[in-house]
Amino acid sequence: MLKSRITEMLNIDYPIIQGGMMWLATAELAAAVSNAGGFGIIAALNSGSGKGVKEEIRKCKDLTDKPFGVNVSMLPDLATVERIEEYFDAICEEGVAAVETAGRNPEPYLPKLKEAGIKVIHKVPAVRHAQRAEEIGVDAVALVGFECAGHPGMDDVTTSILVQKAARYLSIPVIAGGGIFDAKGFMAALALGAEGVLMGTRFLLTRECWAHQQVKERLLQATELDTMIIERSINNAARVIKNDAAVCALEMEQRGATLEELLPVISGQLGLKAFKDGDSDAGVISCGQVVGLIDDLKSVKEVIQEVVEGAQTIYRRLGEMGIGKKR
Repeated sequence: MLKSRITEMLNIDYPIIQGGMMWLATAELAAAVSNAGGFGIIAALNSGSGKGVKEEIRKCKDLTDKPFGVNVSMLPDLATVERIEEYFDAICEEGVAAVETAGRNPEPYLPKLKEAGIKVIHKVPAVRHAQRAEEIGVDAVALVGFECAGHPGMDDVTTSILVQKAARYLSIPVIAGGGIFDAKGFMAALALGAEGVLMGTRFLLTRECWAHQQVKERLLQATELDTMIIERSINNAARVIKNDAAVCALEMEQRGATLEELLPVISGQLGLKAFKDGDSDAGVISCGQVVGLIDDLKSVKEVIQEVVEGAQTIYRRLGEMGIGKKR
């Protein structure tokens, strides 16, 4: 076991958290991560309704007796306020170890979640948002930097800078996300002050993730130069794989396209179709720069064990170099 405030808070063996990836963060993937000693997360948006969230939580409980959580992305273009409240009601009724919130201030929902005994991890792309999250009473924050898949914010600040600064100013635990996939990234995050890591792209490229094999093969061939940022023009910057849909979206933005004009290209439904059909150009696919370091498909258990065992090897090597020894 690797102990930190995150492992103690979530009652897990290793401070390794699976990203709440749109379409991909299912009960099956979350259970695999939790069974391997990490913390699996289900994406509420995948379920479409409060009833669907309840069913997915129950399915995950059938697959694991370990703690897991639910991601609730509160971006206005993804879910209405009414639907978000429905999600939180379902989560509180079913009970999970923690909720990962993102996209909007979770303050209105904190009393309900705390009453249900559910920890709250708020995911943000900037230290100022992390500080505000601490002020309102969340239990931990996840800082995602410019390298991350999905929405890295508009500031273009890397994970290494965000985590160092957040650890300096916050008293609640900090989780590092963006650019982490192995033991080296894990140990670097801990050295910077994080007490856990968040990994998305690495868990996408596992055997338990349901995405079509052809999409996975496309990503396994990608380099660190094969992602790009789109949606800046609508103040919703997103890092995605460089494919036909993403290039088209960027060209439209450069011509001044509105959100309504962009939606037929950047719609999440098209990304879902890509994952289902294996056509990796059919829609935008969130993907972190770390994809350029991943060249194999492993099981979730193998991924987590390699991180843990690799971390121990690095620790021993540093000890042999004299780091940590009294002189």
